[in-house]
Amino acid sequence: QKSFRVFAEVLKATMAEEHKHEESIMEKIAEKIHGHDNSSSSDSDDEKKASSIKTKIFRLFGREKPVHKVFGGGKPADIFLWRNKKVSGGVLGAATLSWILFELLQYNLLTLFGHVSILALAVLFLWSSATTFIHKTPPHIPEVHIPEEVVLQLASGLRIEINRGFTILRNIALGRDLKKFLMVVAGLWVLSKVGSSCNFLTLIYIATVLLFTVPVLYEKYEDKVDHFGEKAMKEIKKQYAVLDEKVLSKVMSKIPRGAFNKKKD
Repeated sequence: QKSFRVFAEVLKATMAEEHKHEESIMEKIAEKIHGHDNSSSSDSDDEKKASSIKTKIFRLFGREKPVHKVFGGGKPADIFLWRNKKVSGGVLGAATLSWILFELLQYNLLTLFGHVSILALAVLFLWSSATTFIHKTPPHIPEVHIPEEVVLQLASGLRIEINRGFTILRNIALGRDLKKFLMVVAGLWVLSKVGSSCNFLTLIYIATVLLFTVPVLYEKYEDKVDHFGEKAMKEIKKQYAVLDEKVLSKVMSKIPRGAFNKKKD
């Protein structure tokens, strides 16, 4: 009888341990499922937050495309953004040399073109003639062709920007946007001041240097520049709101628009 009681107690203890083991397994499975749900929900929340942050990122001038795409995305964009450093450096070096010759040394363009052409043709002619007497191969002069694709991309990008400028000027001339009118007037005033202090060639050279430096620096530090630009735009809008409230609205209210409507009728 004692042995039967011992056997019953042992059996009861083993069954209790198995029950506890099963409960622990079920709890682990439930925790894994719950943790997976939480991780998936947290992932979806993170994705939503990231997408919302992406949509709220401020870009200068309302830019939605990368800087490379803004410049056309082809070889001209590679040159301006220094994707091909040899070509970009060569173009900027040629512009710098031209500015030094024509502006600092007061060299005439036609005179320079004539002297360089005479020197180059004389050297090549004498070299080619000398090779026939010494029985050596003449110099290899490669054929130079301007790629049609590069010219078309430059012309297309320039045409789009010029048409956009004409559209903006037309809307301003029609009196549809007072803010743009003031911005364009301020820009033209600054351009006139710069033009009065330097000649056209220096202005072209300054524009070339800016074109080869500002975009590549902006592409490198665009997050910092956009953050600073966002603050600057908020401050400009705030100051413009004050100006509009105190000055522009009063001026516009005094303009007799009803008289113009009667004339049209």
